[in-house]
Amino acid sequence: MCGIVGLFLKDAALEPRLGALLSDMLITMTDRGPDSAGLAVYAPGGTGKITVQSDAPAADLPGLDARLSEALGARATMRAKDTHAVLELPADCIPAAREALAGLSPGLRVMSAGEAIEIYKEVGLPRDVAARFDLAAMAGTHGIGHTRMATESAVTTLGAHPFSTGADQCLVHNGSLSNHHNLKRRLARAGVEVQTENDSEAAAAYLTWRMQEGATLGEALEAGLADLDGFYTFVVGTKDGFGVVRDPIACKPAVMAETDGYVAFGSEYRALVGLPGIDAARVWEPEPATVYFWAR
Repeated sequence: MCGIVGLFLKDAALEPRLGALLSDMLITMTDRGPDSAGLAVYAPGGTGKITVQSDAPAADLPGLDARLSEALGARATMRAKDTHAVLELPADCIPAAREALAGLSPGLRVMSAGEAIEIYKEVGLPRDVAARFDLAAMAGTHGIGHTRMATESAVTTLGAHPFSTGADQCLVHNGSLSNHHNLKRRLARAGVEVQTENDSEAAAAYLTWRMQEGATLGEALEAGLADLDGFYTFVVGTKDGFGVVRDPIACKPAVMAETDGYVAFGSEYRALVGLPGIDAARVWEPEPATVYFWAR
């Protein structure tokens, strides 16, 4: 079943409230996905970021920034949050840092990398996950979130959404793909790595591959309407904005709202009722097989 939320801020005055607004939306979707939850927040800071996760943070995280700085010959700083940490470093060092991290702490998992994105996700009720990472205190320009009811793979941190398979790119998904195993083989031949059994990660990797081949996000989403079999709603985050698309049948619920201050997405309208000015918003159901995108 799963629940999806998304919020793109047009009014910079709302940016300090992004995490609080998204957290409330996420928690409202708990009964659509009580197994795990996650949030991707975009907060440009003029540097590169790598968000990592560890099942043993007390062993893996202390001193990680110093060890990474030494390995890179460039300064890296770290903000630790529970099982996650955000490493900030020069953006051009991200590829080398990912390679170095595999040797420094093999138990670390990279959740996301880029110049704006931070992903936090764990097993547990959305309220508990939000509290663990103090998501309500986060500021940013936009973000997307997901509450999961596992149907096609195990309840694990890696199986939780959002999935990030490209720089500053992530995806959340409500639905099911029937051809994701064939899709993974196609992606493997193209050199695109998929780490889990989750069909949503395959969808994220498909979009990454399409964009690596030169497509825009909109073009990649449109190509997916022909290449991805199943029923789905995707919300995709990028450095500059977010996009929404539903399959041609569009049996999964979705609602959007727009004001002068924001664009919001929810699997159900009740996820949006706490947003400022929602009473005056334009509210609609996104059309089947139609790509929507907002960017700065």
